[in-house]
Amino acid sequence: MAEFLESDSRKLLGRLRDTMADQSAGQTRLDQITALTAETMGTDVCSIYLFRDAETLELCATKGLNKDAVHETRMRLGEGLVGRVARDNKVINTPDAPSERGFRYMPETGEEVYSSFLGVPIQRLGEQLGVLIVQSKDQHEFSDDQVYALEVVAMVLAEMAELGAFVGEGAALSALHTRPVSFKGRTGQEGAAMGHVWLHEPRVVVTNPVADNPENERIRLREAVDSLRLSVDELLEAANSDEEQKGVLEAYRMFAHSKGWLRRMEEGIARGLSAEAAVEKEQSLARSRMEQATDQYLRDRLHDIDDLSNKLLRILTGQGAQTGSEMPDDPILVARNLGPGELLEYGRKLRAVVLEEGSVGSHAAIVARALAIPLVIHADRITNEALNGDPIMVDGDDGVVHLRPDDTVSSAFRDKLAMRVEAQERFASIRETLCASQCGQRVELHMNAGLMADLPSLQNSGAEGVGLFRTELQFLIRNQMPKRSELSATYERVLNAAGEKRVVFRTLDIGSDKVLPYLKPQEEPNPALGWRAIRVGLDKPGVMRMQLQALMRAANGRPLTIMFPFIAQYEEFARAREEVDKTLARESRLGHAVPATLEIGAMLETPSLAFSTNRFFEEVDFLSIGGNDLKQFFFAADRENERVRRRYDTLNVSFLTFLEGIVKRCNETETRLSFCGEDAGRPIEALCLAAIGLRSLSMRPASIGPVKNLIMQCDLNEIYGVIEHVRKTGGQSVRPALMAFLKHRGYRT
Repeated sequence: MAEFLESDSRKLLGRLRDTMADQSAGQTRLDQITALTAETMGTDVCSIYLFRDAETLELCATKGLNKDAVHETRMRLGEGLVGRVARDNKVINTPDAPSERGFRYMPETGEEVYSSFLGVPIQRLGEQLGVLIVQSKDQHEFSDDQVYALEVVAMVLAEMAELGAFVGEGAALSALHTRPVSFKGRTGQEGAAMGHVWLHEPRVVVTNPVADNPENERIRLREAVDSLRLSVDELLEAANSDEEQKGVLEAYRMFAHSKGWLRRMEEGIARGLSAEAAVEKEQSLARSRMEQATDQYLRDRLHDIDDLSNKLLRILTGQGAQTGSEMPDDPILVARNLGPGELLEYGRKLRAVVLEEGSVGSHAAIVARALAIPLVIHADRITNEALNGDPIMVDGDDGVVHLRPDDTVSSAFRDKLAMRVEAQERFASIRETLCASQCGQRVELHMNAGLMADLPSLQNSGAEGVGLFRTELQFLIRNQMPKRSELSATYERVLNAAGEKRVVFRTLDIGSDKVLPYLKPQEEPNPALGWRAIRVGLDKPGVMRMQLQALMRAANGRPLTIMFPFIAQYEEFARAREEVDKTLARESRLGHAVPATLEIGAMLETPSLAFSTNRFFEEVDFLSIGGNDLKQFFFAADRENERVRRRYDTLNVSFLTFLEGIVKRCNETETRLSFCGEDAGRPIEALCLAAIGLRSLSMRPASIGPVKNLIMQCDLNEIYGVIEHVRKTGGQSVRPALMAFLKHRGYRT
């Protein structure tokens, strides 16, 4: 076989550029690409397989196989060599295809048994679109230049799909970014909203993958890289004495100044790519390599490479800086991930937020709850599909996102929004009414908070107080440790806004998924069970004392309520309370006003604390059950793990029995008890919690109306009777029986 050289690669790219400029229908264009690729590379066959859905590939164009098989031949992901390329996202290059594991002969294509096989993924930055293959009768392994050339053709194909090049009569597939798409993610914050997409980091579209003048492209690349390096150096200088931030930026600068990175991009230009296409090709290959890495450090560096590549593409294209774009009146933010500070900058102007990553306990989720905006996380690859201005509907209740929805979906979603408006009007009518069941049992409903932006909800929601104020947010949204005076001023504003209503301040709860950017991260095999919350506070007493001083000075002679998180045993509470006593004595000696009354409580988030000594229950002023953590530890099911968390129900008889045991212990010792967590804000769950004796619930402000509405309709004695019946008859969950009971009685939820 004749040698394939770099010049052949440039020739192939030149012919591809002409094909891209052709105004032919999509199918004709695909056919032209397969023909010129086979001819230039000297192969008997060139075929394009594209995804019809996540699991199915379809033969969409071919040169050398039976044309009647086009749009008829399909294979599953992982089936045959083509399916393996798609599944593993890796190149397969073999001189003897029939002997390869998983080889599939497809007689319907009329193919002979071709020996040589080369298949490469068609992808764009991790977005898999299909597979491009070439085959030859004679046995040989394709050269590195041929592999590179086919990868470039695949990249151009991906860009053509990006630009809608396959749309038209006889098109192989509908173009990306035009068809309706739904994403099933996870609920980060309940609620529903509709609006238009606003991308946090707009994607850069490469419109000129083929270079006219390689030398000009090389100069453009060098100038863009110099500009990028300068911007990174300026960031580093701005970090000043912030050692943690400087450490991160030093690694960032190392990548920006990498000679190997620049050399590989220049090699792409030498083979015929434009500067933009060379950057994107290297970015795609780097991402593919990194995603296969098992080392956590290497995987983390993927974000650095991605970010640098995106910055470089924006410099080259002038795209993506939101210049010339105006945020729509009804923006729904779409991003891969987001920090709490970034989300706070957008503020309440957002209708909703959709993230590819994130977690239910992430900083962004906490801020979204504070801002009362729906949040869906784990919406896989939505940033690849969404464009600024796309219509979008977000169902935070079910964790579903509809992008460019069709009329049927839009109509159903609008009906849901209308029902929510009607329900909110109903809840508003009982806002000032204290929550009491039909049997006369009072249930206090409090709200969770963490930002000053939350405090207006004290009046708007009808909350009787703040059952949990998360103090860690003031630490998480900064790049350095806040000063005591800054914290004191914030806490004072909170108390002023609350007026006579009680505010429970939870001390710093960091660790696990809440990592301070200015503290050295701790590598732990299971952070949720590691160095977090009170464990950090006791090991860093200086930080705890500073926060306690700030709280006492903010109270300035008023009542103060403090709660310690993640107490697992009495000794931890005793040590924490000792710090409070020392701080109180010191504040008194310094002449500062001490709180008029001081309540010291603990969060019960570990099963061990439920079995603590009576001494603990007698000494603690109040307890708050942290339902989110307690449930995951009770069932040994990580609440971030979709494969296990949904197996276990809060209304499981064993869990309700365990909670009822805590209620009884607190009743015996006259210990004030509340329940705080997501389940407190779900009407059905809240009803059961009240029925087993929990008379104080703390939840997000928007949940108070729905919870109050249901409890006020019910007799808690009857609800407890349903629980007892399921318990005695051996049922696993109370939910089915309770839902049937409520439906029979005609209660509105």
